[in-house]
Amino acid sequence: MTLQNFQVCDRDLDAATLSLYLESDALAVDTETMGLLPQRDRLCLIQLCNPEGQVTAIRIAQGQTAAPHLKQLLEAPHVLKVFHFARFDVATLRHNLGIQVQPVFCTKIASKLARTYTNRHGLKDVVQELAQVELDKSSQSSDWGNATNLSEAQLSYAANDVRYLLNIQQKLTQMLQREGRWQLAQECFQFLPTIVSLDLLQFKDLFEH
Repeated sequence: MTLQNFQVCDRDLDAATLSLYLESDALAVDTETMGLLPQRDRLCLIQLCNPEGQVTAIRIAQGQTAAPHLKQLLEAPHVLKVFHFARFDVATLRHNLGIQVQPVFCTKIASKLARTYTNRHGLKDVVQELAQVELDKSSQSSDWGNATNLSEAQLSYAANDVRYLLNIQQKLTQMLQREGRWQLAQECFQFLPTIVSLDLLQFKDLFEH
């Protein structure tokens, strides 16, 4: 593996990495799954990145239902967890590993509130504009289930999905504060656990007429 500042763990974080990440004010987090339905499609990989750019990918075994060190980290109240489309990742982590992620920042929600001059709010578009980096998304739709034999292209894709999140989180925060939408964004983030509960219970249209 030639990826810089990158390590792979099996089933959970080791104690040293947990201690290192607990020193951070914020962490970028992402997941890779076999599909988009948490009740059907299993969790395969979890990626973390701290402000120093140290990336860890955790391979989740089929049938695994707990990762105690990861749970401690993702539930730590002093560490902000930054996702892109947190609604899906938080639901996946709760359904598969019983992790109640908090506190949360979602760069997709932040982008929709701040970047109202565009309808392009995918991670690739946001990173390209705010970090001037073009992400390679060619491995996005691939088989993540064979976690012990992931290709270097897959691992590079997974690492890049978290490597730039903290950078764009800071820039989106500045935009939200400048445009007077920071408090609204905070209220959206605080409501995410409720949205996730509704999603997992398959209430899809609760707020429609």
